[in-house]
Amino acid sequence: MKPVNDTEISENLLLGFAEDPELQPLIFGLFLCMYLVTVLGNLFIILATISDSHLHTPMYFFLSNLSSVDICFTSTTIPKMLANIQTQSKAITYAGFITQIHLFYSL
Repeated sequence: MKPVNDTEISENLLLGFAEDPELQPLIFGLFLCMYLVTVLGNLFIILATISDSHLHTPMYFFLSNLSSVDICFTSTTIPKMLANIQTQSKAITYAGFITQIHLFYSL
């Protein structure tokens, strides 16, 4: 009987931008600010198109749909990256990786 390797990969490693621990807070703050500006800007576009009755035209309907997709698209990768920067961990589970890739390509 031949020996069989039954090991399974339970998590993947994500590569970061910088290995220097002194740059991690700067990178975290920069990406957090960009993420918040993106989400808040798109939320303001959605709220503006909903609240004003003059903006209930097809162009603004598609603009609000684009804004909601942009919120979802940025929310697939950035929160995990921010958590990894904050915890100094580079691991992501296999299920988390598959979910993230599925949402990334779906959006």
